Amino acid sequence: MTEPEPPELPEPPEPFGARLRRAMDTRGPLCVGIDPHAALLREWGLNDDVGGLERFTRTAVEALADRVAVLKPQAAFFERFGSRGIAVLERAVAEAREAGALVLMDAKRGDIGSTMAAYAAAFLDPDSPLFADALTVSPYLGYEALRPALDAARAGGSGLFVLALTSNPEGAEVQRAVRADGSTVAATVLRHLAAENAGAEPLGSFGAVVGATLGDLGAYPLALNGPLLAPGIGAQGAAPADLPAVFGGAVRQVVPSVSRGVLKQGPQVSGLRHSAARFADEVRIAVG
Repeated sequence: MTEPEPPELPEPPEPFGARLRRAMDTRGPLCVGIDPHAALLREWGLNDDVGGLERFTRTAVEALADRVAVLKPQAAFFERFGSRGIAVLERAVAEAREAGALVLMDAKRGDIGSTMAAYAAAFLDPDSPLFADALTVSPYLGYEALRPALDAARAGGSGLFVLALTSNPEGAEVQRAVRADGSTVAATVLRHLAAENAGAEPLGSFGAVVGATLGDLGAYPLALNGPLLAPGIGAQGAAPADLPAVFGGAVRQVVPSVSRGVLKQGPQVSGLRHSAARFADEVRIAVG
């Protein structure tokens, strides 16, 4: 009697870094935030309620999900409406991914042990209704406290963006603090990420959040073979032309993030599309 054939194992998911590199090369290196805060809802002529939230979010997804590389919903602006707001977020994530955008959930989670594992399950498990292509996380309970999220992302083909050098001025007191070995906390985080990405091609899946408004960062090890999410373009004062001076040789790995600079052109779909296309073109020119 012949032995039965072993069952075929499912193909492993394509890593986030590879999908991100392809999206940036084909759609342009741009991330657009979906930040439905109260003032912006009012600017769009919408009520600050679940109905306004849904109208805002659906318009942004309809306008941008089939043409930008990354959409980044800020979870807090949905969570403030409770379960109905989360339902809007779930639909937005599904519709954006169906239209071809990569979804980066901006939730900045950071905890330890089983709690970190639960956050990872919520956003990085492909069976979760909030499953996103990547998640922002905070390493300031210790980098290894992120291990459940790192493992979940690797298993599910997702990515992480770890806070390293953020654009808010308060961040410096922690991120630029000097350790006993003489290195800064931020540099230590960046080196950990480089180790996670070692050998990945064409791009690692574990990135850092590094503000575009911080000036020359040549003293920091930004060459981590992974993406660098760069908030601060547009309303916060940085321009695409600034990117080479800030990021140097790592500029091709930069994913500039624009929120208000695009969203203020709503609620017209054409305005949102035109603004996103202009930013993407300016970034292409800046990074070569």
